[in-house]
Amino acid sequence: MFVDRVTIEVEAGRGGDGCVSFRREKFIPRGGPDGGDGGSGGSVMVVAEDGVDTLASLVHRKHWRARSGGPGGASNRHGANAEDVVIRVPPGTVIMDASGDFVLKDLSAPGDEVCAARGGKGGKGNARFKSSTNQAPRQHTPGGEGERRRLTFELKVIADVGLLGKPNAGKSTLLSRVSRARPEIADYPFTTKIPNLGIVQIDMDRSLVMADIPGLIEGAHEGAGLGHEFLRHVERTRVLVHLVEPTPMDGTDPIENYRAIRDELREYDIDLADRPEIVAVSKSELPDAEEVREQLAAVTGGEVLSFSSVTGAGLSELMRRTYELLEAARHG
Repeated sequence: MFVDRVTIEVEAGRGGDGCVSFRREKFIPRGGPDGGDGGSGGSVMVVAEDGVDTLASLVHRKHWRARSGGPGGASNRHGANAEDVVIRVPPGTVIMDASGDFVLKDLSAPGDEVCAARGGKGGKGNARFKSSTNQAPRQHTPGGEGERRRLTFELKVIADVGLLGKPNAGKSTLLSRVSRARPEIADYPFTTKIPNLGIVQIDMDRSLVMADIPGLIEGAHEGAGLGHEFLRHVERTRVLVHLVEPTPMDGTDPIENYRAIRDELREYDIDLADRPEIVAVSKSELPDAEEVREQLAAVTGGEVLSFSSVTGAGLSELMRRTYELLEAARHG
């Protein structure tokens, strides 16, 4: 099950109380205070880890609590520190405070971590309060309370290249042809409901990660269709490959479809609209493909590629140009 957004509650452990104790041993009538400090409560840590690709593990566990620290003991014994609770998430997960509506941490790379809730400090035992004027202290302090937070985890797929296009533009079929990914492919809209990632091997030494992201419709920036889910995942990509179907099944105009998606990107995030982009006409084996390619070239003022996932025509050129644009973006 692919899950890319979930809200949970985290609660760190309370610190252990300090101890009030006096040393009482034979032949030592005035042993003095020997109450130890309490242990620290466990914290709740969130760590980005390779191999974790969804937030599904958080769906059925809405409350994450760390243990409390142990109380201090006699003979200056320190209470046990509680172990931290570790929540493992995919790289690319943004951790937000659900109550304060602010970003706590963007865990964009493997190994990134954040303390989501800090454990309470242990209380002080009465041995801490001993002085020349207070030789038999009975003071101690209780352990501190652990932090409690309501957090929202939002996964933004990390890929070098994002495939844009209306539903049925051929994104999933392209990904299946150029990588080992096997996304669901069908002739109805919104076949792709979750992002699919594939590694495209350009040659022996060069490769890139490509994401097939659910199709975009008008009003997506306002949440229509799969809107925000689509746009959230395309945010991380360095290069966009915009696929245009020459003969849409719904009878719409391919040029207007291209413009509609560009408008949605601009409305959601102006940076997305400025992202390096390759425009390509899919299904070049269809009769109208070349005419649509020429019309798009006139509209965009730049080069428009064409390819066919069925015959394989133009695929190598599309991948080569995509990699070149990606390298330019990486070093730009």
